[in-house]
Amino acid sequence: MTWNPHRLPDLTGRVYAITGATGGIGYFAAEQLAAAGAEAVLASRSAAKLRRASATIEEQVPDAITRHVQIDLTSLLSVTAAAQQLAAFPRLDGIFLNGGPMQFSSKARTEDGLPLLLGAHSVANVALISRLLPLLNEQGSEPGHGRIVHASTSFVRQFPMRVDDLDRTPRTGIAAYVKAKTATEVFAYELDRRIRAAGMSVSSILTHPGVGVDAKTPRRTGIRDETVQYQRNPYTPWAQGKDAAAWSGVRALTDPYAEGGEFYGPARVARGEPIRIDANSATRNPAPGIAANVWSYLAEASGTGSLL
Repeated sequence: MTWNPHRLPDLTGRVYAITGATGGIGYFAAEQLAAAGAEAVLASRSAAKLRRASATIEEQVPDAITRHVQIDLTSLLSVTAAAQQLAAFPRLDGIFLNGGPMQFSSKARTEDGLPLLLGAHSVANVALISRLLPLLNEQGSEPGHGRIVHASTSFVRQFPMRVDDLDRTPRTGIAAYVKAKTATEVFAYELDRRIRAAGMSVSSILTHPGVGVDAKTPRRTGIRDETVQYQRNPYTPWAQGKDAAAWSGVRALTDPYAEGGEFYGPARVARGEPIRIDANSATRNPAPGIAANVWSYLAEASGTGSLL
């Protein structure tokens, strides 16, 4: 299907939650969804930043409908409380699991004692999903509804990591991040398989943003302006703005023809229009037993038990 990220389908009446929505890719995903008529549920840790992001969306989209849910992905207690809020909504068409700290530390821990990056980028999302599946399944009877979109990174393909030992944290922060995202991909594909087996009308879809940099990101009050610390990036000449980096996640959420088990990313890897890309065979079809082990580890660590 030809897809124009500047002209999304009419999303009036639909409701999407976005984690990490107070800055960067998450903010622009929320703004784009609101501009297409959807209700954007901004989920992030800071109440003040949530108010600021909502006000900024309204500057860009005067008739925008937004809601706020506070969530700290480094605390399973906070994740559970946020999931209960979201699960109480009368409608939820999809969630973009975009949030997570970008503190590349191999030693940092969550409030629950988990490795920070694995805990916030993988375990916390499993805790969210487990409580939202019933509501998302209710929305799955209509085309394009009932979406779970997992954010990964192109680094997973470039730097293969073992995930048969999730108890072990790599020595470097970037390796710990890639390992967490590798586990995310394995889990997302396994979730798709189990959803299909259960006959549920929910799609588990993967996406990666390419490279989004501040230098190419449009100005937004309190999001990308003089009040926000500027981040230099050596890949700027080959990169795109964070608004464009949000395109893949937004397409995975809203394309009526997208299906579970698919992967969306920029056409030119680091940048470009969002397209369906080939699955990573290493995470989609890992060695026997790996997917089941990753599933069990994340379900147990998140306190969700069997999940499905």
